[in-house]
Amino acid sequence: MDRKSLFIFDLDGTLVDAYKAVWKSLNFALKKLGLPTVTLEKVKKNVGRGDRLFVETFFPHGESGKALKLYRAHHKKALLSFSKLKPGARRLIDLLRKEGRRTALASNRPQMFTNIVLKRLGLKLDYVLCADRIGKRKPDPKILLEILKKFRVRRKAAVYIGDMDIDMETARRAGIDAVFVTGGSSTLKSVRKYRKKVVRSLTELVKLYH
Repeated sequence: MDRKSLFIFDLDGTLVDAYKAVWKSLNFALKKLGLPTVTLEKVKKNVGRGDRLFVETFFPHGESGKALKLYRAHHKKALLSFSKLKPGARRLIDLLRKEGRRTALASNRPQMFTNIVLKRLGLKLDYVLCADRIGKRKPDPKILLEILKKFRVRRKAAVYIGDMDIDMETARRAGIDAVFVTGGSSTLKSVRKYRKKVVRSLTELVKLYH
C-alpha cells in the first residue's frame, strides 16, 4: 500500500465539471463580437492553460482583450449555474481529511473563479493555490513546489491528481507521483509517456491509497 500524506488535486475535469460554464461564457463572447460559436468538445480540448490563453485561442489578437473581459463577466454567473462536482469528489475529500491526510488544489484557473466554484459546490480543501497568485502556470512545477513547502512535505509523501497531460508534466517536473483520471480533457493515449497511475473515477483513487 502506497501511503501519502498530501493529496494535491487539479480542479477542472478532476474534482469539478465546469466545462459547460466555460463553453457558455466563451460562446457568449464569440456572439458579442460577431464570431461563430464553437462546440463543447472543442472547448474541452483547449482548456487547462488559464483563461487568458484559452480565450486567445478563439479570437484574433486585436479582439482577445475585449473578449476576455466579456468572458470573465459572464463566467462569474455561468459557474453558479453550470458547475458540478465529479462523482465521488466530496466523499474522497471528506475521507482524506477525516484520516488526517492533507488536501490541496493546484489549478491554472484564476483564483477568483476557483473560489466561486468551491464556494458554490461547498468543497473544502486545506489549501488552494492558483497560477495567477504565483505568476507561473502549469506545467511549470512552481505551483506544486510551493504547496509542498507550505505543508513541509517531502516529494515522496505527495501525489498530484489530474485529468490532463499538462498535469502529468507538472508532476514530472516537480518530482512527485501522479495519478491520471480519465474522462477529462486529455486522452489516455496523450499521457502514455508519463509514469503515473490511472483511475477511471475518484472512487478508484480511494482504493489506491487505502
